[in-house]
Amino acid sequence: MSYPRVNRINEEYKKVISQIIRNDLKDPRISGMASVVSVDVTKDLSYATVYISVLGTEEEKMNTMEGLTKSAGYVRREVGKKVKLHHTPVILFKVDNSIEYGVSMAQKIAEISKQNTPDSSPSNGADEVNTDEEDGLDDNETE
Repeated sequence: MSYPRVNRINEEYKKVISQIIRNDLKDPRISGMASVVSVDVTKDLSYATVYISVLGTEEEKMNTMEGLTKSAGYVRREVGKKVKLHHTPVILFKVDNSIEYGVSMAQKIAEISKQNTPDSSPSNGADEVNTDEEDGLDDNETE
């Protein structure tokens, strides 16, 4: 069952948290290539899991997640100021590797399709056969 109110809150939190990470956090550990992929707020609004994608090395990911985890209290306070709700959820940050996974899958598909490209010459004469149905002409019609 989908909860429309929670979905709206998820999108609003995503927008606000990404703005806070981009503009307000000054921690040098947080990579400039970090982006908020999605936010999942529990139905009772007690916890918000923020999925972060970081493009870079494994060390940059770990440093970014450490910096974000340490600044979770600040992010929660700022979200509470900007989004007027009765209760501000506890912010939990998690790494999301779906973008990197999608890029690697696209590279694999391109590699496989490059290997399976057919030669420019037809393999048999069946491709060159032209029938009346392909011309769109009936036996009684003339050009």
